[in-house]
Amino acid sequence: MMATTTETTTVDAAAADVRGADMTPPFPEGNAIVYCEGAFGTTNGKTAHGLVRRSSRYRVLSVVDSRHAGADAGAVLDGRPNGLAIEPDVITAHRNALAADEQPTHLVIGLAPDGGRLNEQARSDIRRCIRLGLNVDCGLHDHLSEDQEMVALANDYGVVLRDVRKPPPVSQLHFFSGKINQVTSFKVACLGTDSAVGKRTTAWLLIDALGAAGLSAELIGTGQTAWLQGARYGIILDSLVNDFVAGEIEHAVWRAWSEAAPDVIVLEGQGSLMNPAYPGGSELLAAGRPDVVVLQHAPARAEYDGFPGHRLHPLATQIEAIELISGRPVVAITVNHEELEAAAIDGVCAELARDTGLPVFDVLRDGAAGLADVIRRSLPAPAARRA
Repeated sequence: MMATTTETTTVDAAAADVRGADMTPPFPEGNAIVYCEGAFGTTNGKTAHGLVRRSSRYRVLSVVDSRHAGADAGAVLDGRPNGLAIEPDVITAHRNALAADEQPTHLVIGLAPDGGRLNEQARSDIRRCIRLGLNVDCGLHDHLSEDQEMVALANDYGVVLRDVRKPPPVSQLHFFSGKINQVTSFKVACLGTDSAVGKRTTAWLLIDALGAAGLSAELIGTGQTAWLQGARYGIILDSLVNDFVAGEIEHAVWRAWSEAAPDVIVLEGQGSLMNPAYPGGSELLAAGRPDVVVLQHAPARAEYDGFPGHRLHPLATQIEAIELISGRPVVAITVNHEELEAAAIDGVCAELARDTGLPVFDVLRDGAAGLADVIRRSLPAPAARRA
C-alpha cells in the first residue's frame, strides 16, 4: 500500500530553510519513521536519539534498527519507556504504522556516522521508502537531491527529498560584522569535552528549565539534528564555507535576539576545542560571544569519540582553554553518565565538583532546574528579578 505524500514531485534541498529561516509554519510537518539501522544507542545514532527525545517538526512513529527490534526506544536510550517501538526494518515499520491507523509521511535519516556518508544498506532502504511514497529528510553529506537515481525515483513516486546539510549559496551567507555586540540577551554556550557527548540534549533541557523558571529562552541550533527537531534559529556549521562560519553564528544569534528578544540565548556546541576532527567550539566562542559557558563531560571516556589513541584532554585543561579563549567563565559541568553504573553517578559528580570547584549536574537523569538556577544567578539584575 502506498502512503499519501504531502508534497508534489519536487526535489528540494531546502537550503534557505536550513540556514535559519523562521520556523513558524504549522508543526508537525508529518509522521516520521526514523532510520537508524545498526546505530541506535551508539554515538553514530545521535540524530535518532535527538528525535526520540523531542521533535516539533515531526510526529515520530517509530525507529528502525534491527539490533533492538521489539524494544521501546526510550527504554533503550534513557531507561524510560516512551511508547516508540523499534522496528526491524522499514517495511515492517511502515506496515505497523498503517495497521495502527498512523499514515507515515516521512523517512528521517537518524544516522550520524563520522564523515556523514550513507552506506549501501541505508541507500537501499531509502529506495524502498521512496517506493512506499515517503518523503525523505537526510542530514548527511551525501546529498540525495544530487543522486540521479534517487531523484528519478522520487519524481516517479511523487515524493520530496530534503538534504538538510546542503549549504545555501554563498550569496546568501553572512560575513562577521560585529553586530553581535548589539545583542542584549544573556548568552550561554553549551560546549563539550568531546563530540557526541550530549551538548544539544543539555541545551534543550536548559531551555525547558529556564522557561519553567520564568525566563524566555531561544536555542541556536548548530547541526542538522536541531533543525530536524524544529529549532527556530540556527545554522549547520559543518556544511558551511569556512569564511562564513563566524558570520553565520553571529547572524543566527542576532536574529534570535532581534525577533524574539529572549532573556537567554543558548548556543548548542559542536565538537570540542581539542577534538582532533571536530574543533568547532572555538568558532562559537569567538563569534557567539557567550557570557558564560556550560561544559558537558563524559567522565568514563578515555579517548576522543571515534579516534582510538587520541586521549581526551584533562577536564581542567579544557576548562582553562575555554576560559582563556573566551575570557568568560565556565559556570557549571554537566555529566554524560554513559558507561557509569547508576550507583556511581553521584560519587563521580561529587568528585568533579571537588576537583573543579564548580556545580555539577546530571541533567538527563535529574532535569536541568539546578543548572537553570546557576544561569539565573549569573544574569544581570533586571533579568534575574523577572525570573
